[in-house]
Amino acid sequence: MKEFFKVTDLDKVLEYTSEFPVVDTEEVYLSDMAGRILANNIVSDVDLPDFSRSTMDGYAVKGSSTFGATEGNPAYLAVKGSVAMGESPDFSISTGEAARISTGGMLPDGSDSVVMIEHTEALDDTTIEIYKSVAPGQHVVEAGEDIKSKEVVLSRGQELRPQETGLLAALGKIAAKVYKKPVIGIISTGDEVVPIDEVPGPGQIRDINTYTLSGQVQEAGGIPLTFGIVLDDYDALYSKCAEALSKSDMVLISGGSSVGMRDFTIDVLSNLPDSSILVHGISISPGKPTILAKTQNKAFWGLPGHVTSAMVVFKTVVLPFIRHIAGSVSLNNRKLNISANLSRNVSSAQGRVDYIRVRLFEKAGALWAEPILGKSGLINTMIKADGLIEVGINTEGLDKDTEVKIIPL
Repeated sequence: MKEFFKVTDLDKVLEYTSEFPVVDTEEVYLSDMAGRILANNIVSDVDLPDFSRSTMDGYAVKGSSTFGATEGNPAYLAVKGSVAMGESPDFSISTGEAARISTGGMLPDGSDSVVMIEHTEALDDTTIEIYKSVAPGQHVVEAGEDIKSKEVVLSRGQELRPQETGLLAALGKIAAKVYKKPVIGIISTGDEVVPIDEVPGPGQIRDINTYTLSGQVQEAGGIPLTFGIVLDDYDALYSKCAEALSKSDMVLISGGSSVGMRDFTIDVLSNLPDSSILVHGISISPGKPTILAKTQNKAFWGLPGHVTSAMVVFKTVVLPFIRHIAGSVSLNNRKLNISANLSRNVSSAQGRVDYIRVRLFEKAGALWAEPILGKSGLINTMIKADGLIEVGINTEGLDKDTEVKIIPL
């Protein structure tokens, strides 16, 4: 009979992320860069903007020319000219002078602020009244105020969102070096598991985990590579694991991680070349019988067969490992700064971290988290859930109205 696994604390498991190398890099064009992880620092070679420009339609002036101006005592300024969009003005502004300017226009030399057109009135083609004073720098973006030349504007390991790609465009970066998307192999195991296009017989279930885990891998920025269903046969599982290992940067096996006569996952992972078992059991619920092996310098996971357990383990444990090998500096991306009030008491057992599925709803202007209870094989509990809450290892439960942090699903 197999020896029952000894659980490892979650924090200790997450420390193993540093055991695994980051994937290689590649050069990609800006149009394909959203969602990728930057592989080196980006240093600006220009000031942004590279000229002082107006943020309002109005008149470029010296701020001192407007001091004290009110509706009852307006300042009178001579209009020196107009600033054409996209051009550098060929004149300068002195005290007592102004220039017509549009939003985004380049300030003439000598001017340091812009009076909004709503606070002016043209007396004729060459003279305006100003009814409100402006301070130097008001309604103006100074040269280099956004980005300064030689400044590190993006850092290695940073995920490129649309705003980061917009900055790269502003700097004229056509392409950049990013980390490759890690390829994550996915294997389903079990005599009871059948393809989704088959009608399950007595005691059989369709292969859900291949598709839920593939979706989670894609959300994590990886590329899922599926290897189908393997029956409860040691030789077949060994062969499939070796194949997945050769084609992937990390492998996930669902099913066969608990203790049983026909659970071969731990045996196969132990016997693969250059392989060691780092974890066999984690002090979390659901997902206690999870396996982590280091095989040929790659993370090899044995996940629970129940769909909810496998998805929760992926979200709370596997995801930081994927983000690490993908080059991200944000490893522990399990919680967002979203808080909610617990709608009812939640019980928990000490000695493990419990993850409770919750539905979010708004009531009386506050956000509430309603626990969704159900067994780990019920996928409908994940459909209903908006997120997870974490009950700490030394906590017996949470009381109603407790503020909790949400791990989004």
